[in-house]
Amino acid sequence: MKRIAVYCGSATPADERYVTLAREVGQTLATRNIGVVYGGGMRGLMGAVAQGALDAGGEVIGVIPEALAIAEIANPGCTDLRVVTGMHERKRAFVDLSDGFLTLPGGVGTMDELWEAVSWSQLGYHAKPVGLLNAFGFFDHLLAFNHHMVATGFVRQSHAGIIMAEPDLDLLLARMAGHEPHVPIFGMKASDL
Repeated sequence: MKRIAVYCGSATPADERYVTLAREVGQTLATRNIGVVYGGGMRGLMGAVAQGALDAGGEVIGVIPEALAIAEIANPGCTDLRVVTGMHERKRAFVDLSDGFLTLPGGVGTMDELWEAVSWSQLGYHAKPVGLLNAFGFFDHLLAFNHHMVATGFVRQSHAGIIMAEPDLDLLLARMAGHEPHVPIFGMKASDL
């Protein structure tokens, strides 16, 4: 993988572990020569991921909507900062510029980005790995809910593994690197749906 889109919060939680984690993720990706594509802000976990990668000499592409460029303080330190018209264009850029998706803790916007990456994978708009770094058990309930959707039949068994979740970044990156695409809905016969 040459570039990974990193989804994470623009907020700075009181628990410093999250900021430290984000900085370490950016640094690790840079030391592995994996570019970071992210939301383009300077604050919160987003800013920490970018700074970690930049401090390690990595490529950082920020993609930020015009309306958020001022509110989130667009990061001028990015190696490439792209200001786009809106969120749909931003998320499309994440898909176009990256070879996979890595989600760290965050809020509603982070969940929106994660679920869109999962949905697009399920449908067949992309065939890239979708990783979830379950640090500190942050995503335990989300993973249980995803399992519940599979168990009740709202997510096909063949798509149950789209989200690759691990508590350890090295293990998660290894799984993402070995990603084998599934058969997307667009590739299924009507009798399979």
